[in-house]
Amino acid sequence: MFGRWLENRKNRASGGGSASWLPVPPSGGMVSCRVLDPIDEPLRQAEFTISDAQGRKVVAGGADPFGSFVATVPAGEYRVAVSAEGYTPYRGSATVTEGGHAAIGDLTLQLAAPAPLPQPGEWEMEPMHSSIAFTARHIGLARIHGRFNNFAGAIRIAERMERSAMHIVIDAASIDTNVKMRDDHLRSGDFLDVAQFPTLEFYSDRFVHRGGIRWGVTGALTLHGVTRTVTLDTEYLGTGSGMEGETRAACRATTELHRDDFTVSWQTMLAKGIAVVGPSIKIDLDVQIVPQG
Repeated sequence: MFGRWLENRKNRASGGGSASWLPVPPSGGMVSCRVLDPIDEPLRQAEFTISDAQGRKVVAGGADPFGSFVATVPAGEYRVAVSAEGYTPYRGSATVTEGGHAAIGDLTLQLAAPAPLPQPGEWEMEPMHSSIAFTARHIGLARIHGRFNNFAGAIRIAERMERSAMHIVIDAASIDTNVKMRDDHLRSGDFLDVAQFPTLEFYSDRFVHRGGIRWGVTGALTLHGVTRTVTLDTEYLGTGSGMEGETRAACRATTELHRDDFTVSWQTMLAKGIAVVGPSIKIDLDVQIVPQG
């Protein structure tokens, strides 16, 4: 039975059959497509958007494990956009008739030209357009959002990006969750203990290209007097010019830290055994860098 189901699913993914398995409203029809990479492998991470003739989004979603999608829409004229990270997007049109099936068929997306990397040299974080934020789970339900207001960073861009290095220093006392009582507790010996450990520091000299705009930046994070290896999952956003014509580059990065790894282990439990503070902290960085003056 499973083999028959799988074969039917493959037929649907490749545009075979009538797709009668999908309920269609009387006044509507279907749009379907399969998205492939240049070596004819399904692009599972592909996303699609179907808009009406006025440009208003009607339906959007992601491809299934076979790289295909199918959607039901009212009869009419539509614009279809298909995109995937690192690939040149597709834009086309489809006419859907009542009870009809607008089968776009197989679409092969080509690799997009990579964004130009920053020029080799000494760069620094631009604090007015950068942020270091974090999110923590609170009593198993809500999320607490915070940031560090004071930090500095220097980046040495090498001729080969993989040989670049960076050093970020964060003022631990600048932690800010917009609640003074909570911030004072976070600065205390129960958490960051800023009197004894006034800074957090991250140093990396390992940049690994993961394809497209994705990079892994691995280095040593020192927090609460403990040093651990941490990898930042990084998206490089490219270079541009600021309002005064200065060159700048931008990226986003995320990682997850486990408090126990850095001996930040304070905890209290509610009556039902629920921890007040979650065991892990998500870190989000939005960074712009400019050449050192």
